[in-house]
Amino acid sequence: MSAMEGEMNFDTNGEAIRHINLRILPFLMLLYLVAYIDRSNISVAALGMNEELGLTSRMYGLAAGIFFATYIVFEIPSNMLLARFGARRWIARIMISWGIIAAGMAFISSAYQLYGMRLLLGAAEAGFTPGIIFYLAKWYPSRDRANAMSFFYIGAALASVIGLPLSGLLLNAHGILGLSGWRWVFLIEGIPAIVLGFVVLKFLPDRPRDATWLSVEQQDGLERTIAAEEEKTPVSHHAGWSAAFSNARVWMLAFFWLLQAFGTIGITLFMPLIVKNLSGGGNLAVSLLSAVPFLAACIFMFFNGRHSDRTGERAFHLGLPLTLAGICLLGATYAGDPHLAYLLLVLSVALNWAVIPIFWAVTTEFVSGIAAAVSIALINALANVAGLALPPVIGWIKDSTGSYDIALTLVAAALIAGGLLGIAIVRTGAPALQLSKQQGIQDDIRT
Repeated sequence: MSAMEGEMNFDTNGEAIRHINLRILPFLMLLYLVAYIDRSNISVAALGMNEELGLTSRMYGLAAGIFFATYIVFEIPSNMLLARFGARRWIARIMISWGIIAAGMAFISSAYQLYGMRLLLGAAEAGFTPGIIFYLAKWYPSRDRANAMSFFYIGAALASVIGLPLSGLLLNAHGILGLSGWRWVFLIEGIPAIVLGFVVLKFLPDRPRDATWLSVEQQDGLERTIAAEEEKTPVSHHAGWSAAFSNARVWMLAFFWLLQAFGTIGITLFMPLIVKNLSGGGNLAVSLLSAVPFLAACIFMFFNGRHSDRTGERAFHLGLPLTLAGICLLGATYAGDPHLAYLLLVLSVALNWAVIPIFWAVTTEFVSGIAAAVSIALINALANVAGLALPPVIGWIKDSTGSYDIALTLVAAALIAGGLLGIAIVRTGAPALQLSKQQGIQDDIRT
C-alpha cells in the first residue's frame, strides 16, 4: 500500500473510531456500570444487612469474597464460549442471568443463603469483563485502545459514583411493603441488567463488519488494520488457546494484575465501612463520601489513558500511578487526622484505577485471537484470587484488631510492588509491548 493510500485508510479509521465512540462505547460503559453496581452494592447493603442477618466483619468479608470463587472457575470457559458464539449473544446471556440472581438476593434470610447467592452471581457474571476487553480489541486499533479502555472502566468507577449514593437512598426505603432498605438495594438495582441484556441481544454488533452504521470503507479499513496488528503480536492470532498458559509474559501480566486488584477489589468492597470508620456519619453521608474517590478515578483514568495513547509511552503510565497509590494509602492509614486520611484515600483510589486502561492496552498489544480471549480471562481470573481471599482476611483483621490499619498496609505494599513490576514488564518487553508512533501505525495498515 502506498503512503497516500495509507493516509487515506488512516483517516477512514479515524472517522470509524468517532462513530464507535458514539455508538458502542457509551453503551458498553452503561453495561459495566450496571454490572459493577450489582457486584459491589453489597458494600452499602452491609450497613443494614449485617445487623439484620447477624453477620460479623469476617462473615461479611466471606460473603463479599466468595463471589470470586465461581467467577474464577467459569471465567476462562466463558471467554472461550464468547469467542465461539459471539459477543452479542454471550454478553446478553451473562447480563440476563446475573440480573435475575442480583435481584433475587433481596429475598435471602440467612448468612448461608447470602453465600449461595453470591456464588451464583459470580458464576453468572463470569467472563463479562474479560469478554468486553476482548470485544473492544476487535474494534479499536492499538493507538486508540488505552483511551477506549479508560472510557469503558469509567463505567465501573461511575457505578460507585452513582451506585453508592443510590444505594444509600434505597436504604432509606426501609419498611416500604415490609422490606428492609438493604433488600430494596438488591431488588431495584438488579432489574436494569435484565432489561439491558435483551437490548444487547437486539442491537450489539459482534464486529465492525456487522455495524450497519459504518460505511463499507470504514468496516474494511478497521478490519484490515486490526488484522495486521494481530499478525504482529508476539503471541500471534494463529496461536492456539494453550499458548496463553505457556507464555511467561502472560503470567507476569497476571501477577501484576493480581497485585493491582488488592486495591480495586480490597478497598472497593470495604469503602463504605472504611469511610464510616473515619467519619462516623450516617448512611447517606457515608455513601456520598464513598463515591468521591471513584469520581476522581474517572478523571485520572481518562487523562492517563489519553496521554499514554498520544505519547506512545506505556511503562511509566502503567507503573508509576500504582506505586504512588500504595504510598498514598500508607499515608492515609497512618495520617492520624481523618480529613487528611480521607484525602489520601481519594488519591490512592484514583491513582490505582488510572493504570487500568494502560494495562489492558498493553495486554491486547501482546496477544491476539483465541490466545487473547484465554489470556485475558486467565489474567482476570488470577487477579480475582484477591477478591476471593482478601475480603475475608480484611474482615478477620478488623475483628481481631478493631481497625483496618494492618489490612490497608498489606494492600499498600502490594500496590507499590505492583507498580515497580509494571514498569519492568513493559520496559523489558520493548518493543513488543510498546505502542508505535504514527509511522508504525501506517506500517500496520499495509496489506
